[in-house]
Amino acid sequence: MRIMLALSVVLLCVMHTSGAVQIVEFCPDPYLHEDADEYIVLSGNGTLDDISLSDNHGGFRFPPGTVIRGYVTVARNAVAYNQTHGRYPDFEWLDYSPDVPNVINGDPLRLANTRDELVLYKNNNAVQSVSWPEDVRPREGQVHYLENGTWDRRVLLIGQSRFEPAVFHNASVTTFVSPDCAGEVFRQVLDNASASAYVNMYEFSSSFLGESLVAAKTRGVDVRVLIEGGPVGGISPAEKSLVWTVNRSGIPVMSMVSTATDHAPYRYDHAKYIVIDNTSILVTSENFKNSGLPPKGMSGNRGWGVHIRNSGLAHYFTGIFFTDIGSRSVVPYSGTAGKAEPALSEKYPAEFTPAIFEGATVIPVIAPDTSYQITEMLDRARSSIEIEQAYIKNESRLTLNPYLSSAINASRRGVHVRILLDSYWYNVEGPGNNDEMAVLINRIAAAEHLPLEAKCIDLSISPVEKIHNKGIIVDDERVLVSSINWNSNSPVFNREAGVIIDHPGAARYFRAVFDDDWNPVANNKKPAPDYVRIAVGILVLLFLFAVYIRRQIL
Repeated sequence: MRIMLALSVVLLCVMHTSGAVQIVEFCPDPYLHEDADEYIVLSGNGTLDDISLSDNHGGFRFPPGTVIRGYVTVARNAVAYNQTHGRYPDFEWLDYSPDVPNVINGDPLRLANTRDELVLYKNNNAVQSVSWPEDVRPREGQVHYLENGTWDRRVLLIGQSRFEPAVFHNASVTTFVSPDCAGEVFRQVLDNASASAYVNMYEFSSSFLGESLVAAKTRGVDVRVLIEGGPVGGISPAEKSLVWTVNRSGIPVMSMVSTATDHAPYRYDHAKYIVIDNTSILVTSENFKNSGLPPKGMSGNRGWGVHIRNSGLAHYFTGIFFTDIGSRSVVPYSGTAGKAEPALSEKYPAEFTPAIFEGATVIPVIAPDTSYQITEMLDRARSSIEIEQAYIKNESRLTLNPYLSSAINASRRGVHVRILLDSYWYNVEGPGNNDEMAVLINRIAAAEHLPLEAKCIDLSISPVEKIHNKGIIVDDERVLVSSINWNSNSPVFNREAGVIIDHPGAARYFRAVFDDDWNPVANNKKPAPDYVRIAVGILVLLFLFAVYIRRQIL
């Protein structure tokens, strides 16, 4: 027993010594036919003369004198790897490219998709192994990677980015909400753009936003647009028309969509942000359409947004934008001539105006890269959490949504939690929707006597069309403004964007909006129907009808 323990300690020391060679990434089930682009990445420093890899069926070693300084990528087929990744590997184990050196093969390695293992040998001694499905979960297109000794801290698919967490201090933040004042903030910010405007959006049909972008282009601003190429229900005729108009002005519009040769890295490009002049960003929960960014005085969705002035944060988002627009699955989209999105007709009594807060700390939240920060935000709550969501979907019938689970666990620590959900018809009709979710949450609260409450907004007395928000307020100090829905897809497989703002003033701004939505009757947002007048009107109609009938009889 002591001998085995000692050997284990030695093995761990070998694996964690600076410069030790180890497997840090591999992809056994890529998208190309017959997995021609499967690959393995090693990290370390020093000679590879004594290193070999095997799956206990096939394997390879390196040519004598091979040295690793950082990382070495070995692909099955260098040409196929280049087709997928846009670059060649350091080695290949089958001879497809004359420009890429081969490793020295035993029986050719072939990584199985559902069950296999990789073993790294040093001087013919096994020093590392990883097997699937035991150590990692196999999935088509998934890149398995080692970080701080842990495999697959997130689901990483081929082509997805790996942005690290970041914190930006001393930011100036303008807060705003839809439908009250979002449209006017967007127009004002775009009208003041002087150098560049990089736009990433899921849906794009707002005529006034299109006009602002065209006007910016006319002033000489570098305007670039990235849209989702396959939104739910397809690209609408109004969006096709607006893209056609924007394209005619010289603004390139690109769409992210899977093609016959390239698989999109994200299920949906669902982000909603604009980078202005590399000095500021606009981030919102709302799509760039009339219901999400309505003109001033017109009704629309409830959503949150921020305009943040901080050059470091702006450059961070510029990096995201150009990473995504440079994807091999992003192609030009020209649109077609047609009718613009219909103008809104219902008036809205705007209550909230934009507010400016200085000295904020901002943390970008990017899905799928750093979406785990939402759970961390909830886990750090001390006194209160307000959650306003379009909807919440559990992982399964028996497994809660992880964000919801964190919120409920916070209430078990004594944190007061309120959850407000949308009640638009498609979010309450049918089983497993928001009304059933509110019942489930309240049932948990009652059974455990928790300071936890959930309900659906009463749209019959609230002037907003529906809740499309994806926001959180914690301790009246921090607020999340984002595009990330609470389902199993959005945080893990979509490109999403949001920010956590650490500033009590900004948090209290959105807390006031939340309270208004939570109890619209108490805030007199829309008067209840005057049932007395309705009753009198009906009686008058009945009396007149009776008089008419009597005259007909007489």
